Amino acid sequence: MTDTVLIFDTTLRDGEQSPGCSMNLEEKLRVAAQLETLGVDIIEAGFAIASEGDFEAIVAVARQCERATVASLARAAIPDIDRAWEAVQHARAPRIHSFIATSPLHMKVKLAMEPDAVLERIRQTISHARNICPDVEWSAEDATRSDRDFLARAIEIAIDSGARTINLPDTVGYATPEDYAAMFREMIERVPNSDKAVFSTHCHNDLGLAVANSLAAVAAGARQVESTINGIGERAGNAAVEEIAMAIKVRRDALRVATNVVSTEITRSSRLVSGITGFAVQPNKAIVGANAFAHESGIHQDGMLKDSSTYEIMTPESVGLTRSSLVMGKHSGRAAFKEKLKELGYELGDNAFQDAFVRFKALADAKKAVFDEDIVALVDDEVLRGHDNIQVRDVEIHCGTKGPQRAILTLAIDGAEKTVTATGNGPVDALFKAIRELVPHDKGTLQRYEVHAVTGGTDAQAEVSVVLSEDGRSVRGTGAHQDTLVASARAYVNALNKLTVKRGRAPLRVAEAG
Repeated sequence: MTDTVLIFDTTLRDGEQSPGCSMNLEEKLRVAAQLETLGVDIIEAGFAIASEGDFEAIVAVARQCERATVASLARAAIPDIDRAWEAVQHARAPRIHSFIATSPLHMKVKLAMEPDAVLERIRQTISHARNICPDVEWSAEDATRSDRDFLARAIEIAIDSGARTINLPDTVGYATPEDYAAMFREMIERVPNSDKAVFSTHCHNDLGLAVANSLAAVAAGARQVESTINGIGERAGNAAVEEIAMAIKVRRDALRVATNVVSTEITRSSRLVSGITGFAVQPNKAIVGANAFAHESGIHQDGMLKDSSTYEIMTPESVGLTRSSLVMGKHSGRAAFKEKLKELGYELGDNAFQDAFVRFKALADAKKAVFDEDIVALVDDEVLRGHDNIQVRDVEIHCGTKGPQRAILTLAIDGAEKTVTATGNGPVDALFKAIRELVPHDKGTLQRYEVHAVTGGTDAQAEVSVVLSEDGRSVRGTGAHQDTLVASARAYVNALNKLTVKRGRAPLRVAEAG
């Protein structure tokens, strides 16, 4: 019999803690729906006590999910745990995930608590959580820098108090695979009631070892892996769901375990999260990068022509990658477009579909070739951001070697259209100054501006990503259009909409569980 490793996805919690990565409620629900389709076992939907927005999102995800367990993070405090239960109680399978630091450094500096007091806090809070929720997970924050004797005592108390999942996170990405595996092996052997709990990993990627550490722990007996789509998360990120799932699938001979992940949904999941967060996937990223199945070397190409297994240990189709094909154009009708959307994983309501079709026809008139990636960018950008309070209506740019460059911009702000003309040191500068004139945000700072082409060719759509910061809050906006400057305006305005939302619900800054 092959053991099953549970996949605990924390894209909506730890992933959203990435600087500049924020999702609104509609976006979180889309990600949660795709995570269920992907087959993850547990979805950590947020940190219920962090903000009203987080709480509402967890409630909505809990009500939506039909199969996956839905978890909320909670500090080792009764109010945190009660708030988490208020949010997840609506789920078919709710879970409370409580954590407290166990390393000497964290207990002294962050918690200002004596070790015995930490143990008593674990007993009190986990018992309370178990009394109100049938599924409780406990995490030892900074486990990899904890004293092993103390860690063993803490685990035993947590299990005795009702925790049935024990997470030993590498919170700061400090461990090596050998260290991490040894810790799991020791705790499973030493803790007398360890057989009553599933042991879990949560690895950060500060040294680039998150996936390696997670798999080493699995080999040592861990049967749950906490990870995120595309590896997003605090600092250098987390172990990536897609890398964990495919490593286990491809090397089942070595690891002798399996997951419930539907691998053909991996590419779709990656693209969805990338599009929503604006975090582009690096070309050489394992499994989902643009170059993951590309071969340029003559030797490699020769081998591929003879037998693809010479240089590919998995097929593109196994991760849901479909090659771009020129099947859509200006003569394509509604039925064909609807079928293409279905193939790409989109199910739109009538109004959204009509809106998307009109924009598709406009794109097809402007471009000679419409690829799958073009349609994905169009739908994500045009339709699914259609409820923003601020929207780009018209962009006109005058630029060239003779300055100053000039932008004439029309925005719809709460339904009312306003137009302004601004000049600047280049067309982008003029455009962004025009936005600032229409929507003043003096404290807002543009931290990053990135452009890349969706597909090849001079008529390719541009995808633009910007990061805005204000009073310590950072948001990332994205925009797509065949005109780079229109895409730039949409990206900036998208970020501005998110910044407006964040002004209304500044989240509580709390320590991370992993």
